[in-house]
Amino acid sequence: MKVLPFKIPKPNDDAFIFQYDKEVAFYDKLHQHEEIQLSLILEGTGTLLVGDTVNYYTKGDVLVIGSNLPHVFKSDVITSVSSQMLTLFFTKHSFGPDFFKLEELKEFQPFFERSLHGFKVTSNHRALKTLFLQLEDASKLNQFLILLQLLKITSNAEYQSLSSFVYDKKYSDNEGTRMRNVFEYTMNNFDKEVTLNAVSEVANMTKNAFCKYFKKRTNKTYIQFLNELRLEHASRLLLVANDSTIAEIAEASGFNNISNFNRQFKAVKHLSPKEFKNKKRLTN
Repeated sequence: MKVLPFKIPKPNDDAFIFQYDKEVAFYDKLHQHEEIQLSLILEGTGTLLVGDTVNYYTKGDVLVIGSNLPHVFKSDVITSVSSQMLTLFFTKHSFGPDFFKLEELKEFQPFFERSLHGFKVTSNHRALKTLFLQLEDASKLNQFLILLQLLKITSNAEYQSLSSFVYDKKYSDNEGTRMRNVFEYTMNNFDKEVTLNAVSEVANMTKNAFCKYFKKRTNKTYIQFLNELRLEHASRLLLVANDSTIAEIAEASGFNNISNFNRQFKAVKHLSPKEFKNKKRLTN
């Protein structure tokens, strides 16, 4: 299935699509598609942007991304680890406009409600993984039956929302390209100095027009988004870069002022960088 920016064409007359991605890195362009995406991360780690929010994904995560919800996977490229993901793509109307309105299937409604903002399943991982691993060798009918089982479990499982705000309209191709370029530029340069003038040029807009444009579509300022991306990167480094000081981690994440880094980190994580590192070390 060829993935285009903000569009995924559905081949043939298939009601749903099963896809196994196995690459060095996942498709890393901001995009949206009509299909709901239900995925299991088999291998790999990285940053996941959904709607307005910066998330982190890792091996074993079960992720649901709703219809037309802008998102991008930015893989951590590690030479010894490939990125692998099993995915089912389908819509609420794949099996007819009234299929999921049947009394017998009303138990699935929480799944569709949660999918509007995207969500990560935080329980029942073993059962979900067992079902996902059966998909590749299953017939189309059995894939459909597995999908229904996955919907039942994820409708009742514990979960964490992936986004808090969703711009309630489909992006045009031009608008999608603009936002994709902004996100890609930010994800490739967040560890360096990033100015509003520079990112406005990427968007081909004046600085004032860009600031209003970005805020309208994400419900946050560009600087807020940039800092969230930097803080998520810093959080990962605090867990794995044992030989680095907090000041070095701050600098590697794009913060040139340690006091500002400490203040921003505590405001978002509700812990100081040192407290965060020590707490995670104790719980792992």
